[in-house]
Amino acid sequence: MKLFKNVSLLAVFAIAIGTANAQKLKAFGSSIEKKVGPVTKRIPYTDVVSYLGHASPGTETEIKDGKKFYYIYLWVPTVAPELGVRMMSPVGKTKTKNAILGTGFEDNKSSKDYFDTYITLERSSVISESGIAKAGNAKWFALAKNDDSSEMPKQPSGRGYNSLLRYQSKKSDPLKALTRGLYRIGFTSYKKGEVNGTFLAQVGSPVKLPGVAMSNTLEGLLEQMKK
Repeated sequence: MKLFKNVSLLAVFAIAIGTANAQKLKAFGSSIEKKVGPVTKRIPYTDVVSYLGHASPGTETEIKDGKKFYYIYLWVPTVAPELGVRMMSPVGKTKTKNAILGTGFEDNKSSKDYFDTYITLERSSVISESGIAKAGNAKWFALAKNDDSSEMPKQPSGRGYNSLLRYQSKKSDPLKALTRGLYRIGFTSYKKGEVNGTFLAQVGSPVKLPGVAMSNTLEGLLEQMKK
């Protein structure tokens, strides 16, 4: 009986640690590394844009490969050498400065629901602001994807199911280069099923990108670009 109690206490302790760690988000590091003494660290992105959102069943944009996908549209105003994307769920007590507030976040920010994040980054055929309104017929080109990242904080369950990707521009391939234009961050859950919970999505760049905008709708993106 004493052994059972000790195991139970350890389990509770592990869950408590997992919950605490879920609120600690480190600086968003780029693919460029620098050695400081015996330690190698990633140099933080110069520019980071944050988006706070909420995903709920029935509000997905499309079903792809049997999974319910949601999208955050991203306007990149100039050429970029690299883009980093990371997503954490739930947001919990994580604090961010000047974050863009997505649909449903304010009404659900106290929710404890979360999901196993799986993210993708795609570039579209739209390269001008005037083309965004008609982007429903745009062609999309897959650039990168990620499921679990050991660099991200663990979820309240204690599992490392949050995501992070870095994509470097390939200038030799027009379809893989990070040019000015319309992009989208797709997200779903690794397993097929419902996606439900708050999330923090961040886009980082090693250079300043004045005018970056993010929204879960094309209409909202155009509104963001006017600010």
